Amino acid sequence: MGPEWVAIIALVALFVAGTLLPINMGALAYVAAWLVGMFALNLDEKEILAGVSADLILTLIGVTYLFAIARNNGTVDLIVSSAVRAVGGRVALIPWVMFGVTALLTAMGAASPAACAIIGPVALGFAGRYKINPLMMGMFVVHGAQGGGFSPISIYGTITNSVMVDNGLPASEMTVFLTSLVVNLIMAGILFFALGGRSLMSMRLDPDEAASAAAGVPGELNEGGVTVPARGYGTVAPTGTKPGIRTEQVLTLAAFVIVAAIALFFDKNIGFASITAATVLAALSPSQHKDAIRQIAWPTVLLVAGVSTYATILNTAGSPEFVGGWAAGLGVAAVGALILCYVGAVVSAFASSTALLPIIIPIAVPLIAEGGISAAMFVAALAISSTIVDVSPFSTNGALMLANRPESITEERYYKQILGYSVVVVLVGPLLVWATMVLPGW
Repeated sequence: MGPEWVAIIALVALFVAGTLLPINMGALAYVAAWLVGMFALNLDEKEILAGVSADLILTLIGVTYLFAIARNNGTVDLIVSSAVRAVGGRVALIPWVMFGVTALLTAMGAASPAACAIIGPVALGFAGRYKINPLMMGMFVVHGAQGGGFSPISIYGTITNSVMVDNGLPASEMTVFLTSLVVNLIMAGILFFALGGRSLMSMRLDPDEAASAAAGVPGELNEGGVTVPARGYGTVAPTGTKPGIRTEQVLTLAAFVIVAAIALFFDKNIGFASITAATVLAALSPSQHKDAIRQIAWPTVLLVAGVSTYATILNTAGSPEFVGGWAAGLGVAAVGALILCYVGAVVSAFASSTALLPIIIPIAVPLIAEGGISAAMFVAALAISSTIVDVSPFSTNGALMLANRPESITEERYYKQILGYSVVVVLVGPLLVWATMVLPGW
């Protein structure tokens, strides 16, 4: 049995074990990476550990540390209340605002994980306080990032278009961009109505209540004329505390702006920027933030570190290329295209979409050349299939949503919700994308 098959079988085994047993899948992935790496690929431990994404791990640690401090000093509550004022208290608009802002950031060139790291914690803060389904809110952020992620000036768009040109395919920047945006909008719409969005339409938050939320006082929702407390995290302000912006909140807001600017406009690592900002804020108020380090999402860090390590083993074994080459060799081009869409989805659910796109698009060239398939629509289908699965808790974006869950839901429950949704997306998404974009032969 070749190493590519060993790596695939081990992947299935660790996924099944991680689903059935109460064991962090990151730990299982480390075990699988060690065994497959040493005995199937003849790698030493240093080569196996070289697959750990230090950039991703630092991003998770830095961002969750910074937002732990922001939660402690009430800055997240302040952002939430201000945004509620901006939408006139219309709770149903909040998820769409988060989708639009995240899409705008990635369309302007922000890395998808950076945009999710900036918007995700704020969006999930809304979910916790105003009784919005956390799964819907978190997935809105991820789908927003992917919806804008293929603009001609974005990272995904630049990679996809350059790979097409390098392989002699006609570049179709707007086709790939608009199809990705439409698909992610449709998925967001389905989530909105499936996860309680219709009930949010009747909810209004009194904008005056948002001001008191800045001081930690729970706001109120109006549901069909009945006012009820808005449940979520946050501390109740001591008696006599008046709503207002404190100096530490101003400094934290400034830190957010600086971190975002460093990541988006200067193309620096958001993990370094976040942990630097968090350290400075902690140094300014050491007694208040001495326990913030404990709020870093350490189980999520283990999960992503282990899975990213195994993803490198999978690529080293040549498993994606093996399956892709087999698909390209099939006699029916449309069937080969469907298989490649699934390969992109499954691999990307555990690995980097950015790293996968330059690998899987060239594999599709023979199908495009010999099967009479539209290059623009097939590449768009591959690109979408390989990125909509970033909702997975094993990917950077999904892991960021898991790491910043509201306290109103346990980590285990939220993990299972995200995992369940990502399984549906992996199983159904590529098929629907293929059926609407490749099969008709546009």
